[in-house]
Amino acid sequence: MQTFENTVTIRRPADEVFAFLADFGNIPTWNYAIEDTSEASPGPVGVGTRYRQTRSIPGGSTEEFEVTIFQPASRLAIHGQIGPFQATISYQLEAAADATTLVNTVELDPSQTKLRLLAPLAAPRIKAAVAQNLGKLKLVLEDGRPA
Repeated sequence: MQTFENTVTIRRPADEVFAFLADFGNIPTWNYAIEDTSEASPGPVGVGTRYRQTRSIPGGSTEEFEVTIFQPASRLAIHGQIGPFQATISYQLEAAADATTLVNTVELDPSQTKLRLLAPLAAPRIKAAVAQNLGKLKLVLEDGRPA
């Protein structure tokens, strides 16, 4: 398993950052690799809500994930097939005076033997791509516009 963490400070209240993150339909506005994310289960968003998304990088694919932690304004996590990995992605939000510190932890579990060998080489590139996406999330939330 490969695990990495990125941290970004966003000049918005934690409840606003959480609300934007928890509306998973927003993912394509800040994640360059995702074309579409839609709810695949009925009802309000919470633990157990399932989503389906279309990924353009690497290669076109459809993947599914489920919300595993949903604590408004403080914690959010999902688990599912993300690209070629089973992954758990979590967001820890910490309110500051006029901002929110967002800690994003990603755990990648390669399911195939070939991926287990490549995962240590891929993890730094994936971490950098996630950091780029979090930078775009920051811009969207602070400036109200995609980068």
